[in-house]
Amino acid sequence: MKVHEIQNEILRMKREKDVCILAHAYQSQDVLEVADYVGDSYGLSKQAVKDERQEIIMCGVRFMAETCKILNPQKTVWLANPLAGCPMAEQLDLATLEELKKKYPEYAVVAYINTTSELKTACDVCVTSSCAVQVCANLENDKILFVPDPNLGHFVARQLPGKTFAFYDGGCPRHKAVTAADVHKARRAHPRALLLAHPECLPEVTDEADYVGSTTGIMAHAKKSDARQFIIATENSIVEHLSFECPDKRFYPLSVSLSCMDMRACTLMDVYHCLRGEGGEAMNLPDEVQKGADRCLRRMVELGG
Repeated sequence: MKVHEIQNEILRMKREKDVCILAHAYQSQDVLEVADYVGDSYGLSKQAVKDERQEIIMCGVRFMAETCKILNPQKTVWLANPLAGCPMAEQLDLATLEELKKKYPEYAVVAYINTTSELKTACDVCVTSSCAVQVCANLENDKILFVPDPNLGHFVARQLPGKTFAFYDGGCPRHKAVTAADVHKARRAHPRALLLAHPECLPEVTDEADYVGSTTGIMAHAKKSDARQFIIATENSIVEHLSFECPDKRFYPLSVSLSCMDMRACTLMDVYHCLRGEGGEAMNLPDEVQKGADRCLRRMVELGG
């Protein structure tokens, strides 16, 4: 079958079975084209809450499907490819976090949403890259233990000088792989291009950027900008998506190393087989994890909107 034939069959089956398909912005273009909603992990989960359909397929990684299940406990949530994990979400476990909390007993624990649902049960509040500054600013506690990404944490801390931060030495392996040397090389190749960077990048990269923000923020900025050329310092799928959405502009990857194999694990055929009942994994979380992680996520909504 051709790609468009697979897509048409997916669209037919999701209508017939009354299934909602969510796709993270880092998914491939062919997957985005069959999705009902495209966005970041938390934005997708909120869309799932509003949608009346009782079955959901998440095209993304495991923590995203878990987040969707936490906010939609009465619905059936499928992870299209069960092998799609997240190295950052998996690098900090409960035992290590408990040791950190002993080291920083007076600190509120702020968890990036890129964490497991189990870890969220031991945190005070979650954040996304788009709301992290606002949530941390609104926390009553002036001492914050930010986990697991120190790059996003330092980005937040620089904007909140009145607060004290401690960090865990984690982060996204892909975003951490690019350096100022990559920026200088890209600027030499594309001297007229603006650099748009995700705060998961190292400070030496974000310090060079013309704009720093979440994936959705980067895409919105590129679309609205009068500039015609952009270097994109986040997962390379965004270069492809923006090229499709803004064919009159040019987009360049900062580095080929900004390609997440876990995000690429989910394919159009995974969605196809999931809809046929021949693939995917239904998310099921223990009650105490469901309740504890839900508290952490709801607190984010309260503080960050």
